[in-house]
Amino acid sequence: MTASKEIPNHPLTGIRVVEVGIYMAGPFCAMQLADLGADVIKVENPEGGDIARDSAPFLDGESSAFIRLNRNKRSLALDLKATEGKELFRELVHGADVVVENLRPGTMGDLELDYRRLSALNPGLVYIAASGWGQTGPYSQLAGLDIMAQAMSGLISITGEPNGNPVKVGVPICDLVCALYGTIGTLAALRVRELTGRGQFIDVSLFESGVSLAVWEAGRFFATGEIPGPLGSAHQTAAPYQAIRAADGYFTVGATTPRNWRSFCDVLDHPEWASDERFKDNPSRHARRDVLIPMIEQVTSSKPRAHWVSLMQEAGVPCADIRTYDQVFNDPQLQARKFFWKGRHSKLGDVEQIGSPIHFSDTPVRQGRAGPGLGEHTSEVLQALGRTDAEISELKSKGVLGGI
Repeated sequence: MTASKEIPNHPLTGIRVVEVGIYMAGPFCAMQLADLGADVIKVENPEGGDIARDSAPFLDGESSAFIRLNRNKRSLALDLKATEGKELFRELVHGADVVVENLRPGTMGDLELDYRRLSALNPGLVYIAASGWGQTGPYSQLAGLDIMAQAMSGLISITGEPNGNPVKVGVPICDLVCALYGTIGTLAALRVRELTGRGQFIDVSLFESGVSLAVWEAGRFFATGEIPGPLGSAHQTAAPYQAIRAADGYFTVGATTPRNWRSFCDVLDHPEWASDERFKDNPSRHARRDVLIPMIEQVTSSKPRAHWVSLMQEAGVPCADIRTYDQVFNDPQLQARKFFWKGRHSKLGDVEQIGSPIHFSDTPVRQGRAGPGLGEHTSEVLQALGRTDAEISELKSKGVLGGI
C-alpha cells in the first residue's frame, strides 16, 4: 500500500523563483507563482528598482499599483552589472527552481546570466523569458510594449465602435495574458522536470499572446477570407449579445440560445419576435443586427436598467448591469467569496489586495504580504546564502546591494 504524502500548505510550497522583472509581464507571472506558494525573490536594481515603483498614485511614497502587483514576494536589491552581483545571482539561481525575466532579448546574455550559462550551473532550472515579440525573428529586438502588441496582434483593429477611432483593450491584455502563458509554461515544465530531472527554456511573447486570443476572428477569416472589424460590445457571431440601451444607461444581454431568445422576447412583451423568420436563429439575428437592435432598444429605452435586469434574471435570460470599479470592489459576490484580502506592508500596514480567481479545496493560494519595499529582504536572502553581516555591509558600501 502506497504511503500517503503530506499535503503542502500551498500548491507550490517549496518552489523557489528568482524574478528579474520590470513593470508587468514578468512581475505578473511571478505574482501568480507567489500566490500559489512559491518563494519569489524579486531581484531589483539598487538604484530605483523596478520602474513600476514610479507608478502613481502613491501611498506614503509607495506605488499603490506596485504593492499589489508584487504581493507575496521578497525584494533583493542587487546590481547585476557588478562582478560580485553576478556571482551572488548565480549562487541564488543554483538553489532555485525557476527564473522569470522580461528584459529585452539578449540583455541577460549581455549580463552573462542567460539560460545557457545558468542551466549549466543548475540543469533543473526552468527559465521563463517574456518579451514583446519573442526571442527570435525579425521583430525580436524592437521595443515591445502592450499597446504595440495590441496593435500588431489585431486586437485594436476589432476593439471599439465601427468607424470609430482606434481603441485599445482597457487593461494591458497582452502583458497579462503573456504572463499567464508564462505561468502555465512554468507549471508544465516543472511537471516535465519531475519525469526527466531537467528544466528548460520557455519563450513567451506579448505579440503571440495577443494573436492567440483571436479564436472567433481566425474562424471567420480562415473560413471566408473576411477581415474582422470592430463591433463595439456586440458578439462576432451571435445576437443579441451586447450592451443594450435602457432609460438610464446600458445593460448587457446574451440571449443566444433558442430558449433564452424566446424568454427574452417574452420579457420585452414581443413574443412574436421569437417566431419571426428574420430572426429564426443566431446567424439570421446576427446578419440583421442593424434591424434587430433598434427594435429591442425602442422597448428597453422606456425603462431603467434595474427593471430589465431584474425581469431577465427572473426569466433566466443571461444579463448584467455594467459596473464601474467602485461597484466592483464592493461587490457582494466577491465579498461573499472573500476575494479581496489585506496584505501586510512594512510601512503602510494592511493594504487591500485583489485576490486570485483560483479556489483550491485543499491547498489554497497564499494571502500573505503586500509588495515589498526596495531591497527589503536583501540581508535576509544573503544571510540564507551564508553571507555574514560584515560581508553584506561591505557589499552595500560598494553599491552592489541596496536594502532597507
